[in-house]
Amino acid sequence: MDSLLDKAVEEFNNLNDKPIKIVAHFDSDGISSASILIKALSKKNKKFVLRIVKQLNKNILDELKQEEYDTFMFLDLGSGYINLIKDILIGKKIFILDHHIPESEDSGGIIHVNPHIIGMENSSGTVSGSGISYLFCKELDGENIDSAHLAVIGALGDMQDFEGINKEILKDSINSGMLEIKKGLKMFGFQTKPLAKILMYSPDIYIPGITGSEDATIQFLNELNIKLKENGRFRTLSDLNEEEMKNLITGIILRRMRSEENPEDIIGDIYLLKNENEGSATKDAKEFSTLLNSCGRMGKPSLGIGLCLGSEEMKYKAFDLGKEYKIEIIKSLDWFYSNKKKFIEGDNYIIINAGDNVQDAIIGTLASMVSKSRIYPDGKIIIAMAYTLDNKIKLSARFSGKEDLDLKNILGKIAGEKNIGGHKFACGGFIDINEEEKFIEKAKEVLNKL
Repeated sequence: MDSLLDKAVEEFNNLNDKPIKIVAHFDSDGISSASILIKALSKKNKKFVLRIVKQLNKNILDELKQEEYDTFMFLDLGSGYINLIKDILIGKKIFILDHHIPESEDSGGIIHVNPHIIGMENSSGTVSGSGISYLFCKELDGENIDSAHLAVIGALGDMQDFEGINKEILKDSINSGMLEIKKGLKMFGFQTKPLAKILMYSPDIYIPGITGSEDATIQFLNELNIKLKENGRFRTLSDLNEEEMKNLITGIILRRMRSEENPEDIIGDIYLLKNENEGSATKDAKEFSTLLNSCGRMGKPSLGIGLCLGSEEMKYKAFDLGKEYKIEIIKSLDWFYSNKKKFIEGDNYIIINAGDNVQDAIIGTLASMVSKSRIYPDGKIIIAMAYTLDNKIKLSARFSGKEDLDLKNILGKIAGEKNIGGHKFACGGFIDINEEEKFIEKAKEVLNKL
């Protein structure tokens, strides 16, 4: 990896003073990637123009070709479109900082930083796009270690573990003083969600007799002498004192002992941003990442950029947008539960064809939530579909629970490898709307043979 970074930085330092066009993906990892690079370029007084996109395709590259930039930098995307980039952006200086599997081993004249190039196994899961952006910026100037926490946020957005390269980036974020790790319940919403809600709906920890039941949850907390409210405000996990937390953890473990293989597997690392206020949606790095996702998927990625760069004005606008995003998620979940019997189901798969009932920008989030919900048995392949405004269908695929199959390869066999991006454990893509029936029949054929 060092040799790729050295070459990329050398080429970057030889650039002229003209503005650079940055093109980044619209999810949490892409927004984090762009924010890291923007901070680094600003320190060097480098001019730039940023564009955030849902996907990279010929139409977007044709638009970029008409723009008068000498240098283009693609972040958290590009590796799967190398040949198209080479064919369309002829004569341009191209940098790709990405972690997705490259379309081609021949990068041509493109400056391509990607762990797959040097044969790193499972590299999509051990470093994010924002991690690659961070490593490039750190190589550019060691002072950019102050952006390591943004790479952690991006990695969390891609549901990655902190092993390999990610582990080193995590160390940098701690050493920079921006992030700290504490042990706690592995439940999303630690800082902001009311206690009863987090226990009822947590996709991370299943509690027999509690999950999904409001009455049982309230009774459970009452038995543990844990107050739901204090000073007229609903309490969160972060509000619990040490004794209350111990009682809650013990209570959950006892509930799980009869049905779970690892009932005590409820404690994990919580990544906290030291400069953020307690109780804020930006205190917990995982919640911060979800907020960035909401900005991108609700069509306002600039708010996510401002959030990463520390703008207080953008932060509160992002909070409001996050509330709108939650409403859309709730709508999609309501539709899902109301239409469960209509989905196409096989022994090892479920096809959720949402049509225009769920926004295409939300369908991946719905697939992820369903995959963690325990509605379907472990190993079941979940394929979700939603119409886009430009007469295409957005595809998203996930596993229910854990599975060792290559999901990207499976979806590629159904829809065509060129139409699919992502990783072995979470992937997606687009097909034309007139291929809907053909896709479903092909999906059934391929999945029934697994």
